[in-house]
Amino acid sequence: MPLAPVDDLSPDAVAGRRRTLLRKALAELVGTALLLATVVGSGVAATRLTPDDVGAQLLYNSVATGAVLTALILALGPVSAAFNPVVTLVERALGALDNRSAAALVAAQCLGGAGGVVLANLMFELPAVSTATTVRSGPGMWLAEVVATFGLVLVVFGVVRTGQTRHVAVAVGAYITAAYWFTSSTSFANPAVTLARTLSDTFAGIAPASVPPFVLAQLAGGAVALLVVRVLHPDPRAAARAVVHHAEEAP
Repeated sequence: MPLAPVDDLSPDAVAGRRRTLLRKALAELVGTALLLATVVGSGVAATRLTPDDVGAQLLYNSVATGAVLTALILALGPVSAAFNPVVTLVERALGALDNRSAAALVAAQCLGGAGGVVLANLMFELPAVSTATTVRSGPGMWLAEVVATFGLVLVVFGVVRTGQTRHVAVAVGAYITAAYWFTSSTSFANPAVTLARTLSDTFAGIAPASVPPFVLAQLAGGAVALLVVRVLHPDPRAAARAVVHHAEEAP
């Protein structure tokens, strides 16, 4: 059902917008929960399977995370599949969401992330919540989070604004898998993920004291990416037409 204009205050229109927002919030909550369950759960499984090989642990963790992101975006994308407050804030800045919707989706992402970590802990018979003790700090890691988040936002909105939405799931999954390896922070690139990972003292955990600089770096990376996206794709419709034109010219 198409949404009624925002200035339509009739009971049916208001109820329709409320239902749509609830559906979007549920998709964000469920998707972020499954994402975090995968990040933390695969980390625990990896350390148990290869306790003396950190490289293998990171490989298992990165492949599982990239794969689940691809699957979740394909499944939930028609409703809502940001799973990341930075992506949602950029959507708001580009006019795709209003303030109320953005706030509701960010809250759902944070709640879902925490729930996913608790589920992962319980599945591996660990305490439901244990405060992470892994310190992740220093200028190199903070820069890595700027770069990781910048790249993620650039990939998401570069693909979407050129009319290639059907490819966004694969693009995001591939980017995150790669970013695990080329960033010193292993690419958290997501404030909801960062906060949630304080709740598990396992391979994927991050100490609470390390969170504020990480989140600030992620917001900075998202802000820079927003500026670049606006310069590269000032008119999404024109960008989409250009992609179609080049595809038609390809041999």
